[in-house]
Amino acid sequence: MGGDQSSQTRAEYSEKFADINYAGDDGQVYHTLDIYLPKEVKEKYPVVVHIYGSAWSSNSSKGAADINTICAALLNAGYAVVTPNHRSIADAQWPAQVNDIKAVIRFIRANADKYKFDTSFIATSGFSSGGHLSAVTALSNGVKIAKRGTAEYDIEGNVGPYTGESSEVHAFCSWSGPTELLQMDCGNAMAFGAAGNSPEERLIGAPKEGNEDKFMLLSASGFLDKDDVAGYLFHGDADFVVASCVSQYLYDQMQETGVESYILREPQGGHGMGMYSEDNLKKMTDFLDAQRANTILN
Repeated sequence: MGGDQSSQTRAEYSEKFADINYAGDDGQVYHTLDIYLPKEVKEKYPVVVHIYGSAWSSNSSKGAADINTICAALLNAGYAVVTPNHRSIADAQWPAQVNDIKAVIRFIRANADKYKFDTSFIATSGFSSGGHLSAVTALSNGVKIAKRGTAEYDIEGNVGPYTGESSEVHAFCSWSGPTELLQMDCGNAMAFGAAGNSPEERLIGAPKEGNEDKFMLLSASGFLDKDDVAGYLFHGDADFVVASCVSQYLYDQMQETGVESYILREPQGGHGMGMYSEDNLKKMTDFLDAQRANTILN
């Protein structure tokens, strides 16, 4: 579920820390991350964790995680950007992927002084399957064991040495994200894999039919409650990889639940292509700035 991420811009930063292992298992590429600090040097920076897209099939794409589009805009707006790898479908089934991202958040809190992180504001962002992980990570704040019907998953996990730290975040953005796995047929997007063999079915190790509870605990809306943090959903109406109605569904559910939420549907936007205009990227950074201001006030 990756897309065209080419850009004429180049991310500017004062420092980059590469290939840091956040899980304490040196040698595992899927448990490494990169850190970028803004060009304007300060004592500390609010943080955004940005997650790459790959249909959950890559464990080593942090270097291609929208560095010159989304990440460049975040750096220019004064945010430290953390781009992590995570386990892929081939490495482990769900919820390993969200367990990894929550471990990244705990790493950030535990290493705030070392890397100039201002942990009073941490947000997640992601493209495609990374957008899914961004939304689930944020909306499952405070959830250890998720249960629905007969389905049960340890969403928090115990990855890494910093399990005493919080994995909660303050806001999220999703770009073209397949956030709702029971809604993937809502539009005219292409089908990936035969019935029972879609990326999400391989991720969870079960067909959708007869396992709806499991797929709700793979979906962002499965964790919604009125106390959730705010989110901004960006999606192209010309996206034929993940239909924009998937994000529309999550937005509608957030609105119904009373959770602060925003959606931008780009009429000509594809899966990544045509999405990263200056105006759209500014909507993202303005949203994060507003959420950060709210966090400081509260």
